[in-house]
This record gives sequence, C-alpha cells and structure tokens, in this order.
Amino acid sequence: MGIFDKAKDALSQHSEHVDAGIEKVGDLVDERTGGKYAEHVDTGQDFASDRIGKHTEGEPESTPEQPV
Repeated sequence: MGIFDKAKDALSQHSEHVDAGIEKVGDLVDERTGGKYAEHVDTGQDFASDRIGKHTEGEPESTPEQPV
C-alpha cells in the first residue's frame, strides 16, 4: 500500500473532520484578513471540499498514467 492509498483511507475514515478543518481554516483566514478576501477563501474552501470528496468516494484521480 502506497502513501497515497494510506492518505485516501485516512480521508475516507475522517472526512467529517477534514471538512470541519477546511471550514475552520477558511474562517480563520477571513478573520485575520478582515473578510477582505472572503470570496476567494470561499472558492478555495469549496474547491478543497470537492477534491477531498472525490478522493473519499473512490473516483479515479486525474493524474497522467506512468509508462510501463
């Protein structure tokens, strides 16, 4: 089992904690910047949540195949 398989397993087992962490970090950035970049932070949070969700649902990655 490779490191990426281990990461996917950890994400799938703790996805609710990962989502909460993404939200918490976004809120902290908003707080520290006075909401100046709130739209960008929200976009980043959505992107991160979507990417994490894809890996926990077992969808294939969009990485190029390695030559044999």
